[in-house]
Amino acid sequence: MRYCSTRGEVRGWDFRQVLFSGYAPDGGMFMPETVPSLAPETLRSWAPLSYPELVVEVCSLFIPQELIPKKDLQGLISDALSKFAVPGVVSIAKLKAGLSILELFHGETLAFKDLAMTCTVRFLEYFLRKDGSRATILVGTSGDTGGSAICSARGLAGVDVVVVFPRGRITPVQERQMTTNLEDNVHVFAADGTSDDIDVPLRRLFADQDLVKRHGLMSLNSVNMARILVQLAHFLFAYLRLSGVDKTRAGQPLPALDMVVPTGGAGNIAAGCIVKHMGVPLRFVAMVNSNDILCRAVQKGDFSMAPIVTQTLAPAIDIQDPYNMERVLWLLSGKNGPLVKQMLEEFQKSQRLPLSDTLHKELSSLMSSGSVCDKGIVEAMQRCWEENHYLVCPHTAVAVWYHYQTPPRPGENRCYVATASPAKFQAAVQEAGLSLELPEAVRALESKATRYTDLELGEDWEARLRERIEAIGSARARGSPFFST
Repeated sequence: MRYCSTRGEVRGWDFRQVLFSGYAPDGGMFMPETVPSLAPETLRSWAPLSYPELVVEVCSLFIPQELIPKKDLQGLISDALSKFAVPGVVSIAKLKAGLSILELFHGETLAFKDLAMTCTVRFLEYFLRKDGSRATILVGTSGDTGGSAICSARGLAGVDVVVVFPRGRITPVQERQMTTNLEDNVHVFAADGTSDDIDVPLRRLFADQDLVKRHGLMSLNSVNMARILVQLAHFLFAYLRLSGVDKTRAGQPLPALDMVVPTGGAGNIAAGCIVKHMGVPLRFVAMVNSNDILCRAVQKGDFSMAPIVTQTLAPAIDIQDPYNMERVLWLLSGKNGPLVKQMLEEFQKSQRLPLSDTLHKELSSLMSSGSVCDKGIVEAMQRCWEENHYLVCPHTAVAVWYHYQTPPRPGENRCYVATASPAKFQAAVQEAGLSLELPEAVRALESKATRYTDLELGEDWEARLRERIEAIGSARARGSPFFST
């Protein structure tokens, strides 16, 4: 298995090279050069597998044994997923009127990012131990990714993690899950801007190949293809549990499953599209909040950023640049790297991209989309509680809203993705007139000391982050701690 850039100028990279990277050197995103197919017999044979077993089978299709032997891969994934709060790691809540919710939030930071992040960091640690190298992880976050990256990598030998979050645009729990980690290898920055603003200097830093090579600079955002690989298992698990494929026989057509996905950076949607290209009959509904660029792209072919990022009750998807759509557009264009390069470079310059009629038709055939305002989020949270005594987070409510507007027809298989625990979004829960008992780990955050560095509006964020990365490298070369105790 080899990987290439969506922009066509980089090919032939192996999994280790892709893991230890961010954006490709040509500015694109890595994808497998060939997407393996899953035969119906394989899907039926996988039906009894647990979630961790399924992750192993999926990852082994994309990670050659000469890089990570399957026995080692099993050990890494088993260890990564051993501390989740439910025995099966993920679970499905089957509620009234066909409302089946895929719960992906049972990790330490109570968000779906923990699933792929813990596995990706174990892969990273595996290679670092083998060759004695170092890595500097650089992450921009809209709320959940930063905390998950820190919790997965804190205290890890050979790794420093630098996280930048948008100050005042995430919940107190999300912020404290980052700023209360005082380990010497954790560096947190609070930027006076949006998550889209943060992405701009990060792209520039990853484009500096000298900096990347000298400091082992890599990403743990869903820019990193390893994260996407693990997320393939979310969709396969839902399909195997909810589609009824286990009841079909050889020669019968595979049943379809609708996946309703709350969408921000579009990492989950990109993973789902890869699974569909592997031969699994999935249909997608990409649900967004008031930041509706993806909805406009699907419905009208208008992939253009709004003038501002709107703050909503679902802050982790307050994103106007769903950067993983580059992977989706690459698949839909027939892996046309030069076309994707032309389109995305134009989008980055003008923040506008009218899709061609052909590409718009492909996109709207692949998925439908809807947009939900804060009022709709609150109403979905309230109704789900009233009918099921089941509390959803505001991001999950973005998906559940679709259920109440467009209930599944008789015989239609549908799954709604729950990306986070409501415990992380207390203001939204209160806005809905509901209440919950906070987990002890969340309550404990209030009394912990914090450490972070501000990035103010008007400062050169790229220069400030570059300075920190260089300083980290110097401290590690001396063998000394970075922070004075």
